[in-house]
Amino acid sequence: MIKKILLGMTLLMSMVSCTEDYTDWGNPQSNPQEEAVSFGDGSVTPVDVIDLAKVETEKVKVASIVAPTSSNAAYTPNYKINFDGQSFDIDADGNMATAELTSYIVDKYGKRPTERDIDATLDAWVSNGATAVKMATSEKFQIKAIPEAPVIEEGYYLVGDMFNVEAVGDAAGVDGWNTVSAKQAFKHSDKDVYDDPVFTITFETTKANQYWKIIPKKNGDAGNIWAAGVVGPKIDGDDSMTGLLTSDDPKAGKIAKAGKYKLTINMMDYSYTIEEVKYDPFIYFIGATDGWTNAEQKLALVDANTGTYTGFLYCADPNNWGNQFKFQRVAGSWDNEINAGAFNTFDGAATNENGNIGVNAGEGVYYFDVNLANGTIKATKVETMGIIGGFNNWGGDAAMTWNTEEYCFEATNVGVTADGWKFRINGGWDINLGGSLNNLTAGGDNIAVAGNTIKLYPTRKTSDNIYCTVK
Repeated sequence: MIKKILLGMTLLMSMVSCTEDYTDWGNPQSNPQEEAVSFGDGSVTPVDVIDLAKVETEKVKVASIVAPTSSNAAYTPNYKINFDGQSFDIDADGNMATAELTSYIVDKYGKRPTERDIDATLDAWVSNGATAVKMATSEKFQIKAIPEAPVIEEGYYLVGDMFNVEAVGDAAGVDGWNTVSAKQAFKHSDKDVYDDPVFTITFETTKANQYWKIIPKKNGDAGNIWAAGVVGPKIDGDDSMTGLLTSDDPKAGKIAKAGKYKLTINMMDYSYTIEEVKYDPFIYFIGATDGWTNAEQKLALVDANTGTYTGFLYCADPNNWGNQFKFQRVAGSWDNEINAGAFNTFDGAATNENGNIGVNAGEGVYYFDVNLANGTIKATKVETMGIIGGFNNWGGDAAMTWNTEEYCFEATNVGVTADGWKFRINGGWDINLGGSLNNLTAGGDNIAVAGNTIKLYPTRKTSDNIYCTVK
């Protein structure tokens, strides 16, 4: 005859049994006990709010269990806790893996340290080694937990000597330590700061030994710069190009020599990196278009102060790898590559493809505007390339077609005249080309050359310039 036995323990016994191995962070005795729910003829009682920042053990107690009874004394039950259709192991004392609870919360809600209320149920399973049978499922209860994460503000300002402006004439000058402006604001993506904790700023120092600190945006906006939350290196005058920040008695970092710099901070681990900014004349396109093997197309530097590059690129995906690419600072070298991580803002047809940069409007020629200082990239697809000028009374566009073999737009029997004409894209004047045939520039002068057959080479694949031929 099979006797019924009690496979669980009383609530008090289960709490005592876990104290030796696990700290009960979730259920301090000063707080009232949560309401129990049924679990077969047993029960489940959730603990109080779990602050994962205070959990130092591999397991964390999420509930106290009074086990349901089984009709077979030979079987020992195993337990599973269920969140949103996902199941995790939990022991008879109500402890589950800290890493699994953390991972679930971060995957579902993100890293922001806000209390999360998780609906849960508990299953009891019995097995004879060959088969397993679910013995009981509890009623729904809630796990309340706060993920571990540092304080990350919504934005930051850089203050320091480099923003001081000396008085000129009657001007009062600017105190770079006690005032803030837009140029002192760190750039950030449009993501939640706990999903993207990286902030960047580009600045220039005109003197050596310039000191700096970082303040929360809320301090600057409130006019109380030195309120709580200021961060800086741990050692005063630290001129290291990489290091850790602290909000506990922060000191001032130092830029040792004059120049242009990019400061990147990762507020998830409170780290910083300072890079001297040197903008090369070109950045080189490499990607799916030519099998990630040739960096021949390129964008040209048009503003050395902001690291702005512009130009046209032919983007394609002949191998079905995804219409994606990166930029190289030196053609053929992956050192210090420019990938999606360099940009906070993707505009127009430009997209972030988890590391690579992409375009979302299909194969074709695109006009790019890349600003490395501000971390912005915009792509505009060339739906039409046209020629407009005196030959057609500036009233329409003579259409050009793309020649994939020669990487050029071409048109025949156009009949352009020496009284002036230009190239423009998509029937508008936002992006137009003019000037010398051998060096066409955005917004350049009217072209004063007559001819019928015109080829425009916009991608700088075979020349450092955008150029055209007229015959």
